[in-house]
Amino acid sequence: MSEYSLGDALKKFLNQSRLKGEIQALQIEEVWEKLMGKTIARYTEKIQIHGNTLYITTSVAPLKQELIYQKEKIIQRVNEAMGEKVVKEVVVK
Repeated sequence: MSEYSLGDALKKFLNQSRLKGEIQALQIEEVWEKLMGKTIARYTEKIQIHGNTLYITTSVAPLKQELIYQKEKIIQRVNEAMGEKVVKEVVVK
């Protein structure tokens, strides 16, 4: 039987679990204000991840347009913050 550190064991478990996307979304929410600024963070209602797609929900029309315009920058910033390529696509709802 091979040995794992607790951190490695948790990563392995999460990679095989349905909880992975939800935990990653929580991690992104924690750094969202730092990544995108206070104003955007204040009006972002929900952040979800399904597969490699990041779903951002807001009811503020000008913010939706701004987020759509910044999709590539969001992907880059989120992946840098997560330390791995988590997001390949962004959908603004």
